[in-house]
Amino acid sequence: MSENLQRVAVLGAGTMGHGIAHVCAAAGYTTALFDVSAGAVEAGLSKVTANLDKGVARGKVTEAQKATTLQNLRGEPDFDAAVAAADLVIEAVPEKLGLKHDVLGRAAKGAAQGAILGTNTSSLSIGAIAQAVPDPSRVIGLHFFNPVHIMKLLEIIVGPQTSPEVYARAAAFGERIGKQTIKISDSPGFATSRLGLVIGLEAIRMVEQGVGSPEDIDKAMTLGYGFPMGPLRLTDLVGLDVRLHIAEYLCEKLDDGAHFEPPALLRQMVAEGKLGKKSGQGFYAW
Repeated sequence: MSENLQRVAVLGAGTMGHGIAHVCAAAGYTTALFDVSAGAVEAGLSKVTANLDKGVARGKVTEAQKATTLQNLRGEPDFDAAVAAADLVIEAVPEKLGLKHDVLGRAAKGAAQGAILGTNTSSLSIGAIAQAVPDPSRVIGLHFFNPVHIMKLLEIIVGPQTSPEVYARAAAFGERIGKQTIKISDSPGFATSRLGLVIGLEAIRMVEQGVGSPEDIDKAMTLGYGFPMGPLRLTDLVGLDVRLHIAEYLCEKLDDGAHFEPPALLRQMVAEGKLGKKSGQGFYAW
């Protein structure tokens, strides 16, 4: 089934948002990138250009592809203008339910009646997010991975009221932007966050207990199990504060969630501002 989408609005221009906008524009969608901060939009567009330049330098992207991608992408300072013409809206704001309610609730009012409302949440309930929307059948989880323009997976989460047509169109969208998709039912942490977090938290406990250094524990997983990146380096990239928030959420929401109890070391590092790459210091110095 064709996804029958032409215009995409990405709400939030941070690490995930600008990456999502990048792949949408590269796939030929007319793409608007919005953020409440004009500076964040400009920074996001600059990062897209920089990533395209790297692709050209490595022979992965042609100059023509770069030009077309940038032609398809615009920064949009006005929320209503960003969503008004969109066939697909994707929110990429921080993992706070109230914030996502506000953003998607506003988008539902401003977007076309048949527009798909996607959320890039990595752990929050799709059903809970959809409560802010008059027609929850339009809401679906579109969980991308960082860096979006390189990672091949798109986790599609079907909420309790997501319509089959919306899922089919979302899956076709995923194929067009060059992603492999998986279909997951709405459950706390979905598939990827639950699996990745269990390994990441155990790795942190091992550092806490003096079992091994971050470098050696990461090497155990990259060389011993073929992981492309060790769980502690990945934690630095995701953000220790983000991992802590998700761990607390899953510990509370899952019946058997005790194994998601955050290690004391994780809480300590977040309290000290050691958040990973974005702060310059986590388990590694950046």
